[in-house]
Amino acid sequence: MSGHSKWSTIKRKKEKTDNARAKVFTKIGREIAVVVREGGPDPASNSKLKDVIAKAKANNVPNDNIERIIKKAAGEDSDKKYEEIVYEGYGPKGIAVIVEALTDNRNRTAGDVRHYFDKYGGNMGQSGSVSFMFTKQGVIILEQEGIDEEKLMEDALEAGATDFLTDDGIYEIRTDPYDCGAVSSALADKGYTFLSADVAYIPSNYVALTDPDDITAMGKMLEMFEDNDDIQGVWHNWENADDAE
Repeated sequence: MSGHSKWSTIKRKKEKTDNARAKVFTKIGREIAVVVREGGPDPASNSKLKDVIAKAKANNVPNDNIERIIKKAAGEDSDKKYEEIVYEGYGPKGIAVIVEALTDNRNRTAGDVRHYFDKYGGNMGQSGSVSFMFTKQGVIILEQEGIDEEKLMEDALEAGATDFLTDDGIYEIRTDPYDCGAVSSALADKGYTFLSADVAYIPSNYVALTDPDDITAMGKMLEMFEDNDDIQGVWHNWENADDAE
């Protein structure tokens, strides 16, 4: 849904079909609608909305879409009450998985998540069963091509970033989870464009899979999670995630 593991998830999303990208827009749209109903349609007075708008832009959601979602949410009496739920569990061979959902039906979503774990050789755990293996951070990803590393590092740290990493043709900027929107907005104002900007769960260690059946099962499990509209993000400590692509 860091370093290698998070980037693998991002690459998988970027390489999907237009239909799958539309699903990403739908999920971010739901998130925008929720924060508008909670704090109003003005990002100047609704910091959560400001952060989600920054996330939407970083994920290439068109401005017209963002404005339309905000106007619609501001004019609606919300019959649906969404709640944020975090599920934890294990994939094949003990791969730790965290799933964030935004749902109007807790029973439906919990049933789906449990089914995906069970179907592909994993199991859903209790709250806290794997989260201790992760730290929550903002993660901003940019392509290296055409960007001066020293200038980007200087701009990122000035904007409030906590760490700066390079790997496999990309720059990865880390932030406090509450500062991700502010840092990405500050960098966008300086003309940078992103592959992704989001709050992520960063694993403290990674686990490799060697059995082809386990690799296939783990890849399919992640696809099931990502294709579910209720699920906003998935994070894991699978080291060789690229093997499923």
